[in-house]
Amino acid sequence: MISGKGAAVSPHVVILLASYNGAAHLQVQLDSIAAQDWPRWSLILSDDGSTDATRDLALAFAATRPAGQVTVIDGPRQGATMNFLSALDHVPDGAWAAFCDQDDRWFPDKLSRAVEALGTDPRPGHYAARTIIADPDLNPIRPSRRFTRPLGLRNALVQACMAGNSSVFNAAAVRVLRDAAPAARRAGVISHDWWAYQLMAASGARLIHDPRPCLLYRQHQASEVGRNDTIPAMTARLRRLMAGDFGTWLRANYDSLAALDLPPDSRDLLARLDGVMRNPPPRAVIDLRRGGFYRQTRAGTAALWLSAMTGALRA
Repeated sequence: MISGKGAAVSPHVVILLASYNGAAHLQVQLDSIAAQDWPRWSLILSDDGSTDATRDLALAFAATRPAGQVTVIDGPRQGATMNFLSALDHVPDGAWAAFCDQDDRWFPDKLSRAVEALGTDPRPGHYAARTIIADPDLNPIRPSRRFTRPLGLRNALVQACMAGNSSVFNAAAVRVLRDAAPAARRAGVISHDWWAYQLMAASGARLIHDPRPCLLYRQHQASEVGRNDTIPAMTARLRRLMAGDFGTWLRANYDSLAALDLPPDSRDLLARLDGVMRNPPPRAVIDLRRGGFYRQTRAGTAALWLSAMTGALRA
């Protein structure tokens, strides 16, 4: 229990784990959840039709825990993003929520630090933290990038900074997420954590990014998707940006937010983003400048401007 502002808070945190053929590493993650020093948690493992031992491992873990603490459900079988969005429907009123990947290893104080940071403020709150990037055997490589520019909608609309595997939401934020999830599913958003960051920023939520890492992030050799600090990862990102993929993702995110009742200042920024995607150069560049959109690094922001100047963001 933590206290502040004359009140005490001891929230129940529902961990949402989207799984698919994760048997090779799932047990490590489950053990790290069991080792949390925050006692008030439950786990909803939404399995997307695994053909390995993932579901058996989850059920065996559930059998070792108090009755009802671990629930295994069927996912929609439409990929990880839709699995997470679907799992939000199962978070009960008044509970907090934490996204969880199937192959990381949480530090024991991951949840308690998030609860402490979000505190008793009744406004929607979204906590995330840096991670330790690790190799496939969980040998640490380096911390993830530390963000130095302000978090907010001008950043969120063009960059995902609040990593899903570290994200925790208070009860007010969960209500916002649950209410908005159907629009996100219809729009086909590409990433649940990018969408959550955008939604929280657009809704005026408190955004907290903890500079202390909270978990070991297992980086697989076959994928550089999660890395933001290597030349291959940055080159691949620039290639997708210039190929128009990024504009397609922006459009899906825009559609998911435009369907909602958002504050006027958020709607104004969405209108600017729509102009960036809809208009040819140089009008798109004007909308980008007037919107004040930015990424966390100068190189990233420069690439964003270059893509607008070449029409690569049109969607």
